[in-house]
Amino acid sequence: MSQRWDPEHYTHYSAERDRPFDELLARVPDIAPRRIVDLGCGPGHGLTRLRERWPEADVLGVDSSPQMVAAARQGGARAEVGDVRSWAFAPQQPVDLLVTTATLQWVPGHLALLPDLVGRVRPGGMLAMTVPGNFDEPSHTLRRELAARPPYAEHLAGVASPAAHDPADYLAALSVAGCTVDAWETTYLHVLDPQDQDPDPVFTWVSATGARPTLQALPEELRSDFVAEFTVALREAYPRTEVGVLLPFRRVFAVARVSEG
Repeated sequence: MSQRWDPEHYTHYSAERDRPFDELLARVPDIAPRRIVDLGCGPGHGLTRLRERWPEADVLGVDSSPQMVAAARQGGARAEVGDVRSWAFAPQQPVDLLVTTATLQWVPGHLALLPDLVGRVRPGGMLAMTVPGNFDEPSHTLRRELAARPPYAEHLAGVASPAAHDPADYLAALSVAGCTVDAWETTYLHVLDPQDQDPDPVFTWVSATGARPTLQALPEELRSDFVAEFTVALREAYPRTEVGVLLPFRRVFAVARVSEG
């Protein structure tokens, strides 16, 4: 089934979700780009930041979700519906800066796609990317374990599940593609719901992103049971503290300059 992404739900923790984009952008040098593309632009927060930093550039957002593209356009951005894989091979003018955040983890085998993305960047241009690196954390392992049990498993075979690699893997793939690469990782410690208004803040977080395809794939009569079991497991894995619910979140980054030779 097709996935419907909810921009309002996704932006519930917008400050936490946007922080990796800001820190990625801080490592991109001032290259005076004329054409910028944000692959997987979501509701367009990053497009706003890109336009603010490079007001003279042509900034385009691309996202596979019509709902996210509509939200980005409502914010005044130029955005279009498109798939990362097909965009990588589209016969269009090269870009000066290609940005992709929290998107490639949804593309199976995306390491092999990186040379094609590099090929869309002009010589001397930049590719800047970040993906989650927390797929061994309870927020994901508990979902996968529950999804593998009956009666859920028969409905969830083949449902999209995000996956990514370590910084060294991205450094190697981008270096082989002819780039000079800066790769690193950061583990954030997000403090969720410090006001104690949401009994399940980690579920609120994951149900907008990594768990969303799983939840959408379940029939309604099973979805509520799955949610009930999942939320109980998440509460145990992420207990409330005196400052809120702590969610460790590892992110992987790479900034690559395309060779001019």
